[in-house]
Amino acid sequence: MDILGKLFGSENKVKMMRLFLFNSETTFSTDMVADRINAGVGSTGKELITLRQMKFIKPKSHFQNVLVGKKGKKKTERQKVPGFVLNASFPYLKELQRLLLDTSLLKGDEITRQLASAGKLKLVIIAGLFIQDQDSRLDILVVGDHLKRGTVDRKIKAMESEIGKELRYAAFETSEFNYRLGLYDKLIRDVLDYPHLVAFDRLGIPPAHIGRR
Repeated sequence: MDILGKLFGSENKVKMMRLFLFNSETTFSTDMVADRINAGVGSTGKELITLRQMKFIKPKSHFQNVLVGKKGKKKTERQKVPGFVLNASFPYLKELQRLLLDTSLLKGDEITRQLASAGKLKLVIIAGLFIQDQDSRLDILVVGDHLKRGTVDRKIKAMESEIGKELRYAAFETSEFNYRLGLYDKLIRDVLDYPHLVAFDRLGIPPAHIGRR
């Protein structure tokens, strides 16, 4: 358990608080929170009760697609379900934002380390959320040989769970990346031509506008 986990009682509680802070206007059901932080529904429900008692979050119903019906005859219906949203009137909101959000973002070398098992990495670029640039099209760009897309997806989901926010990312085989680069592909150029940080590089990408990590 990390320092913040010890301070707040559990790592899952820290993840939940970050989730609500990063998505201040979004209503989450218990199931949604459990899925986003990669935790059990039972333990998530208990932590949400605690956060509600603290008045950090407040109840708010929202519409959600729900699977209803008997086995073999199930269908999806849009129903109003109970959920929770950040309480904007929580007295220590700004202090928690500074504490939890400023310490939530992974560093470039840590992101590279987590992605290392996904294949032979050639390039890892971070932008967007990691450099506080809301206009960036991606948060993470991954390039490598023999990339395991399932592993990349799982690693990104684990990062999202820790950070508390969905990440925009793209992963390319080295050959495809070089091909797109040669064609001045818009997505690639929108990453390389605007602020970003090069976390790992075996391709010799020119330095970014705001330097390398």
